[in-house]
Amino acid sequence: MKQAVSNESTTDRDASRLRWSVISAYGAPGVGAGYMYLLIGLYIMKFSTDVLLIAPAVMGTIFGISRVWDAVSDPLVGYMSDRTRHSLGRRRLWLLLSIVPISGTFIMVFSPPASLHGTELIAWMAVGVIGFYSAATIFIVPHMSLGAELTPNYHERSRLYGLRHAAFTIGSILALVSMQLLINAERVSEAAVRQTAFELSALAALVTAGLILYAVAKLRERPDYQGRVNASPFGAFKDVWRNHHARLVLAVSFIENIGSAVIGILTLYVAQYVVGRPELAALIILSYMIPSTLSVPLWIPLSRRFGKIRLWMFSMMLTGVSFGGMFSLPWLEPDIRLVVIFGLAVFAGLAAGCGGTIAPSVQSDIIDYDEYMTGERKEGSYFAAFNFVHKSATGVMILITGYVLQFSGFVPNQLQTMNVQVSMVFLYGLLPLICYCIGAALFSRFTLDEATHQQMRDEMDARR
Repeated sequence: MKQAVSNESTTDRDASRLRWSVISAYGAPGVGAGYMYLLIGLYIMKFSTDVLLIAPAVMGTIFGISRVWDAVSDPLVGYMSDRTRHSLGRRRLWLLLSIVPISGTFIMVFSPPASLHGTELIAWMAVGVIGFYSAATIFIVPHMSLGAELTPNYHERSRLYGLRHAAFTIGSILALVSMQLLINAERVSEAAVRQTAFELSALAALVTAGLILYAVAKLRERPDYQGRVNASPFGAFKDVWRNHHARLVLAVSFIENIGSAVIGILTLYVAQYVVGRPELAALIILSYMIPSTLSVPLWIPLSRRFGKIRLWMFSMMLTGVSFGGMFSLPWLEPDIRLVVIFGLAVFAGLAAGCGGTIAPSVQSDIIDYDEYMTGERKEGSYFAAFNFVHKSATGVMILITGYVLQFSGFVPNQLQTMNVQVSMVFLYGLLPLICYCIGAALFSRFTLDEATHQQMRDEMDARR
């Protein structure tokens, strides 16, 4: 198998190398999507509890319900995009169709009418949150699937998804700026928060729509991939489950996304109620985001040298240790707390850059294995499963966070008891440490390395 890798010709590598114009067009919508995802992940719980005065457990339940609906919507969109036949291709048509719903629901979540109260307000937020994540599925699943189709090269995929991760992180950094504007508006009045939220969400909707249109116009798809999917949706997802590589990575991805969900959900709470410096929340997250983006060019050559499998395992362990250290925060002196949380956030960000680059590249290799076994190309079905796992991890953390805050005695905008603080840092630190240790141990069993992947590609080329 290793000989097959070493015999790969320079011509073959050059032929599968993507132009920067293609990579940039593919990554561009990630700026808008990253902004939307993070702003909702960072601020929607605090916006709901502290501005709209909705109980944390109620918002946790809304996110829990949205995850149940994802169990239907994600596979449906994935399979339908696999089955699509259109002049635009299987994926770009869905990107085009996602523009209106993703933009509209994002504005809706941040613009509940001031006249709504009680049940009506809860219903508005439920429709907005569930609608946004459904619309995001229409974009995310076909977009991730398109990336797997753009190149079959084992390492070129890391380059493609690395830039996509960087684009998402840039959008996330912009979301931090918006979050700070919203926090500043909280000090003025509720009306100021609502007006700022509407203006930011409307601007983001317009920019995201433009970036998606740019990707649709610039990218091209392989026509020979159309029609190569199981006629039955149940058969398609049965193949996903039969793929032992996919089963393993689905479990690992769920565990990894627990960690990434934590920083979005709880950093505001930890900064305000544990560290006591809410004005530094954006800087704390920024110290996570900047290393995550800047480290992408580092992880790509390292993945060539040490292998994607070992590198991803290392990133999981580094993330677990980084978050685990956060558990000590309530017992530290105030000045020490700041040093610890900033330092650990940097290391967690470095690890996130690796995971965001390597994980979808490995997932694409798993889809090649499915083609090797079945002769079909069903990227949509696979990335629907991976996307469902990602959103489920976020939903589970929000659901757990809502109920833990509610029953530990959390009171908005007040000094919190030690019981509440310990509950927060357990979710923020100790739980991710446990999860990432389990994830790294599981992933050590993964066997689809570069040599095996190259052997598969050679055999599939010979069949054709």
